[in-house]
Amino acid sequence: MPIHDSVLGLIADTPIVKAQRLDAGKCELYFKLESQNPGGSIKDRIGMSMIEAAEKRGDIAPGATLVEGTAGNTGIGLALVAQQKGYRLILVVPDKMSREKIFNLKAMGAEVVLTRSDVAKGHPDYYQDLAERIARETPGAYFINQFGNPDNPAAHEFGTGPEILRQMAEVGGVDAVVFGCGSSGTMSGLSRCFAEHAPGVEMVLADPVGSILAEYINEGTLSEKSGSWMVEGIGEDFLPTISDFSRVKKAYAISDRESFLAGRELLAKEGILGGSSTGTLLSAALKYCREQAEPKKVLVFVCDTGNKYLSKMYNDYWMLDNGFIEREQHGDLRDLILRPYSQKDTVVVGPDDLLVTAYQRMKLYEISQLPVMDGERLAGILDESDVLLHVYGDEARFRDPVSTAMVSKLEVLDVKSPVEALLPVFDAGKVAIVMDGDRFLGLITRIDLLNWLRRRVS
Repeated sequence: MPIHDSVLGLIADTPIVKAQRLDAGKCELYFKLESQNPGGSIKDRIGMSMIEAAEKRGDIAPGATLVEGTAGNTGIGLALVAQQKGYRLILVVPDKMSREKIFNLKAMGAEVVLTRSDVAKGHPDYYQDLAERIARETPGAYFINQFGNPDNPAAHEFGTGPEILRQMAEVGGVDAVVFGCGSSGTMSGLSRCFAEHAPGVEMVLADPVGSILAEYINEGTLSEKSGSWMVEGIGEDFLPTISDFSRVKKAYAISDRESFLAGRELLAKEGILGGSSTGTLLSAALKYCREQAEPKKVLVFVCDTGNKYLSKMYNDYWMLDNGFIEREQHGDLRDLILRPYSQKDTVVVGPDDLLVTAYQRMKLYEISQLPVMDGERLAGILDESDVLLHVYGDEARFRDPVSTAMVSKLEVLDVKSPVEALLPVFDAGKVAIVMDGDRFLGLITRIDLLNWLRRRVS
C-alpha cells in the first residue's frame, strides 16, 4: 500500500464486501464500506470536492472562514479537510445529532452551533437558513451550501460512480444501487455517471418515514408537510436545487424502528458496524432484493460508521426508552423500570465500597443515585446530594465507606402500586424504590415515567 502525505489521501477507494448471512432472496447483496473513509463516512468525498473546487476557482483564500449547515457527517468531512488546509470552520447542526458526532467535530477544531431540529426550511432556526445567515454576517466567510453546490454531486459523478463500476466489474457488474438522499449529491452524481457508463443500473431510494422524497418518487406528488424522524443524515422536507431524481423509479419509506433494528442486524450477522442511515438503506435493500423474481447484484452503501451512534441505536437503554425494542410487559410498575435488578442491569454499590467508587459509577453511567446492596438485600440508597453533603469541607471523606453517607430508612413502593403513587415520591424530590415483598426490583425516576408515558402515546 502507498504511503500518503496526509490523511486526505485516504479518502475514496473504499472496499466492497459481499453479504453472507443476511436473507437477500435470490439476489447477491454487496456493501460499499464508505465507513472506511478517514472521517468515517461517504461525506469525506464531498468535503474534499467542495473545498478544493472552491480553492481552484479562487473563492476562498488561505485562512478563510467556511460555514455550513449539516446533519453531521458532511461537517466531519469538511472539518477534516479544513483542519488539514488551515481554514476556520463554523458548522450549524440540528439538535437531534448524536453527541459522538458533536464531540468529533469539536475535537477537530470546528466551531459548532446547535439549532432546532423541529422546524422546516424557511424558519430562521432551520439549520441551513441559520448557516447561510451566519455566513452572510461574517466578513469574508464562504458558505459551502452542500444543497446547492454542484461540486457535491461532481464528487460522485467522477469519483464514487466510476469506482463502483470498476470494482463491481470483478463480479460481473451491478444491477441496482440502494442509496439515501440528504443533500442529494450521491444520487445526482451517480445518476449522471450511470446514465453515461451503465444505463442499466437501477437506482433505488431508501427514505425515512416522515421525509417527502419516497412519496415524490412513487406517487409523483410533492408534499408540503414533512414529519420527523430520528435517523440522521438522510431524508428531506424539500428538493435540493442540485437534485436529479430523473433516473430513480423506486423508493422505500423506512421507519426509524426498521432502520435501527436493521443496523443492529448488520453488525450481528455480517460484523459491519454501520450508522443509522445505513440501517435505513439496508432495510430498503433487503425489501428490494426479496421482491426480485430473478437474481440481481445489488450494492448498498454503508454510509458511515456506527461508532458515532454507540449512545443511541447500539445502546439497549436508549432503544428501550424510545420503544424500538420491547421487554416483557407485566401490567405493573415493573414496566417502568429501565434497569431491572433481576437482569443485572441496575448499577449498584455495596455498603463497604468507598464513596469515591460510588461517585465514579455515578459519573460513568450518568446516574444520580445508586441502590446499596448487601448481598441480595437492599440496605439503603445513595444519591449525589448524600455524597456532596458528606464530603464537602473534607475531601478525604471520599475514602469513607458508602454506609456512612447512605440513607437506610427507605420509603418503598410495592410493585402492584398504581402509577399515580409515583407522583408524591417525585414531588418530594426522591426516586421510587420498587419492591416485591422483600425483593428489590429496581428504581423508577422522573424520566422513566416520562418515557413510559411517551411510549403509550406512540
